[in-house]
Amino acid sequence: MMNFGDINSHTWLVFSNVDGLIVSGTGQIDGTGKSWWDSCPKALTFNRCNNLRLSGLRHVDSANNHISITNCAVVTISNIHITAPETSPNTDGIDISNSNRIVIHDSYIGTGDDCIAMINGCKYINITGVNCGPGHGISIGSLGKNGSRATVEELHVKNCTFNGTQNGARIKTWQGGSGYAKIISFVDIILIETGNPILIDQYYCPHNTCKDQTSAVGISNVSFTGFRGTTNTIDAIQLNCSKNVPCTDIELNQINIMPTPDMKPGTILQSTCINAHGTSNTSNNPKVTCLIQ
Repeated sequence: MMNFGDINSHTWLVFSNVDGLIVSGTGQIDGTGKSWWDSCPKALTFNRCNNLRLSGLRHVDSANNHISITNCAVVTISNIHITAPETSPNTDGIDISNSNRIVIHDSYIGTGDDCIAMINGCKYINITGVNCGPGHGISIGSLGKNGSRATVEELHVKNCTFNGTQNGARIKTWQGGSGYAKIISFVDIILIETGNPILIDQYYCPHNTCKDQTSAVGISNVSFTGFRGTTNTIDAIQLNCSKNVPCTDIELNQINIMPTPDMKPGTILQSTCINAHGTSNTSNNPKVTCLIQ
C-alpha cells in the first residue's frame, strides 16, 4: 500500500507493509527544498517492508530525511544519489531504525546532516562504497535520548569516503540512556578534509542544555581500521566515553591521518580519551596513547 500524505503529519510518501517491493529507475524525487524546511516532513519512508530493493533514483532537497527505513528486514539500497545543500537543516540521507539485514552500497550522499544514521534497533547492517560529503558523516545514533534504552549491533562500514564532512565515523549517545552499541567496524576509510574523522561522543547534546547523568549506553567491541587522508580538526581521534560506563574493546589499526594543507605549518594532530579501553597500534598517526599497551 502506498499512501500520499503521511503516517503522522511528518511524512510525504510512505510505503507500508509491502514485501518484495522494488523501487528502481532513473527518476528523481525532489523535495522542493527550502520551501519545506520549516515544516520538516520526511520525503520517503519504508515501514515494515521486507525484502526491499531500492536502486538508481536521485533524491534532491528533502525537507527532512530523504529516505527512512523503519521496522524493515532484508533491504538492499544501491546506486542512489542524494543531494541537499550543506546548510540545509536535518536533511539526513538515509535513516535506519528497528531494522536488520540492511545492505547499502555504491552510492553518493551529500546533504546538510548525516549521510547515513543508524538509530535504535539496528542489527546486521553493511555499508560499502558510499561517497559521503558534504554532511555530518556516517553516524551510529544518537542513542539513549531522554533516558531511553537503545540497542544496536553488528554495524559495519567499509570502503567509504568522507569528503568535506563535519564528522567521519561517529558514534553518538546522550547521557542518561541505557542499553548497548556493540560489534561495530569502520574499515578502509578515505578522508578528504574531514572534520572529527574518528569520534565517539557519549556527551552528545546539540543544544548545550544537558545535565550530567551517570547512566549511559554501553559501547564495546568497536574497531577503526585503515583510515587515511586529511582532517581540518586538531583532535583527529576523540574517544569521549562516559565517565561511569567505560567503552571497552576499542581497536585502532592502520591509521594515517594528516592535517589539511591549509592548517598552520607544523600542526601536530592529537587524540583525546575519556574512559576508553582497548588497543591502538603504535604506528598509528596520530598516536592514541591511552590505548597503547
